[in-house]
Amino acid sequence: MSGCHCESGATELAADAARRKTLVTVLWINGVMFVAALAAGLWADSRALIADSADNLGDAMVYGLSLFAVERSQRWKAGAALVKGAVQLAFGVLVLISVIHGVFYGTEPIGGMIMAMAAVSLVANLTCFALLLKHRGDDINMRSVWLCSRNDVISNGGVIVAGLLV
Repeated sequence: MSGCHCESGATELAADAARRKTLVTVLWINGVMFVAALAAGLWADSRALIADSADNLGDAMVYGLSLFAVERSQRWKAGAALVKGAVQLAFGVLVLISVIHGVFYGTEPIGGMIMAMAAVSLVANLTCFALLLKHRGDDINMRSVWLCSRNDVISNGGVIVAGLLV
């Protein structure tokens, strides 16, 4: 049976299992952070935290899609990466609309709460980033979720700055 490629199939199955485990973990982290950041954002009247919670929801959806794509074809994975980019763009537009609305009709948010929640989000996103780091070169699907996590870490810095400015 020298041409069966059984070993490479078993190796790929193990790699897919590792990817699935990582994606389930980061999906849960983002689901919990969505609820926490939304509650804190509503309490602190912070559009930055509400936007951060929307980003966590988007990430959870992206990780769920990525989880579904793990064992699919490269074409399917590329399509999933495109959908993930569209989701991120849509959330960005919604955040921009919310900020413009807040400039005209908002109240002053609670800066300390913004910074505290952003710090918790930063730790959560750094955890996701670290977990996904080992898979970033696996395929386009895993690279796209790693890029989402990297962007979340950057965005958390922006939310902390927003809290300082308040």
